Amino acid sequence: MVKLKNSTLVLKCFGLLLTFFILISCSQQKNFVTKIEGKKIGITESQTENPDIEKFIKPYRENIDKDLSQVLAYNPENLEKSKGEWQTNIGNFLADITLTKSNKVFQSRENKSIDICILNHGGIRTMIPKGNVTARNAFEVMPFENAAVVVALKGSQIVEMANYIIAEKKPHPLKGLAFTIDTNNTAKNILVQNQAIDTNATYYVVTSDYLANGGDNMVFFKQGIQRYDIDYKLRNIMIDYFKEVDTISYDNSVRITKE
Repeated sequence: MVKLKNSTLVLKCFGLLLTFFILISCSQQKNFVTKIEGKKIGITESQTENPDIEKFIKPYRENIDKDLSQVLAYNPENLEKSKGEWQTNIGNFLADITLTKSNKVFQSRENKSIDICILNHGGIRTMIPKGNVTARNAFEVMPFENAAVVVALKGSQIVEMANYIIAEKKPHPLKGLAFTIDTNNTAKNILVQNQAIDTNATYYVVTSDYLANGGDNMVFFKQGIQRYDIDYKLRNIMIDYFKEVDTISYDNSVRITKE
């Protein structure tokens, strides 16, 4: 009996010693990250291309370049965002085609019609030059993956939208909404689809998913009654339009006037 107790005691002591050495070993092996550094590595001529990788991607690059370079339509004038205080020709063009083509999808799915289109001036990354137009032009104008979203807004939020445009002092692409800026720098004579606005009515506004989420401080979209994702990228709207027409055109009617 005494011998058994002594054996048990020895095993317990051995276990304690083993645990002690394991803890000591682990504490010595711990490596804590105390600092993370990053640096910019420029791509210059000093980096040579890998011939095997280049050989592998070459046919893919050629096919993509062929698709992007195919002429789809003709543009009779430069469309650019640098000319115009409250609206630009490229802004009118983008808002026009976005409303028209999104509306076809929205009507077929929801049996409702879009009233207004608003996009953001900063989202237009370059011009569409006069001459032949390709899919590459669409990628250059809108290199992001933004998609069209329809948001149902009350007329009171449309008034907020008009006053937001005035406060921003930027020619955001606009279609379906027109108003006058009065001497107090607020919107008056607000029209939706050429009809006087009803602040209690519901209007359907197509925009980008970025703006629908409140981007560019368009917080009025956060008060939306309902949101509809129509799964149509803004860039694809441009490409589809190019494919359907021979010559690009747009509505140059005045959307914002000033007293």
